[in-house]
Amino acid sequence: MAGSQCCAHPPTLNPSSGAGHVEKVGGLDSYVSGSPDSKLAILLVSDVFGYEAPNLRKLADKIAAAGFYAVVPDFFYGDPFAPDNAERPIKVWLKDHDVHKGFEDAKPVIEALNSKGVSAIGAVGFCWGAKVVVELGKSSAFIKAAVLCHPSLVTVDDFKEFKVPISILGAETDHMSPPALLKQFEELLASKSEVDSFVKIFPKVAHGWTVRYDVEDEAAVKSAEEAHGNLLEWFAKYVK
Repeated sequence: MAGSQCCAHPPTLNPSSGAGHVEKVGGLDSYVSGSPDSKLAILLVSDVFGYEAPNLRKLADKIAAAGFYAVVPDFFYGDPFAPDNAERPIKVWLKDHDVHKGFEDAKPVIEALNSKGVSAIGAVGFCWGAKVVVELGKSSAFIKAAVLCHPSLVTVDDFKEFKVPISILGAETDHMSPPALLKQFEELLASKSEVDSFVKIFPKVAHGWTVRYDVEDEAAVKSAEEAHGNLLEWFAKYVK
């Protein structure tokens, strides 16, 4: 996680981006998009740059347009990773924002969604957020399906106790989860007949490509949109 890729191409954060709005969900400030009356919700767990990233919110809006209530909590309490802060490199920042605390913070968010009448929840995690989603998926009590986009901190052992359908979308150029590691994920998941799984490695893209793409780069946008389409297909199949 300390590698440069996890921090490359930082987004320009914009607290007013997106078609939705920010409100408290389970005690956390959260960007929400879509009909609050929807019985189906998708939890988006961000990378280290947090919930104000415009491309991430744009994806939440796309998920909302497909009929889901999209929720992007601020798991960093207003303290996303700032690559310009030399006094707080990623290793130091991560000590303050442990993925296991993210997992614990996700539980009241899920409880809040269930209490408002949501009947099924899916979760997608990006980089740092992928590990949080993996922890959620080790029990069938929290989510119905999971998607990981260019995961960080995730190990083969994580999937030994995985319980829900999972789709893993990885990059050809990724030091965090290289194709060889994704193949190990795929092999272990394939051995679990009770868990449906899908692993896809996207060519000519690097770690972070689904949410940290250049909107002016046609090829980058196309690859990101293909991944978004796969993500939506997975949730349409299992979160219903």
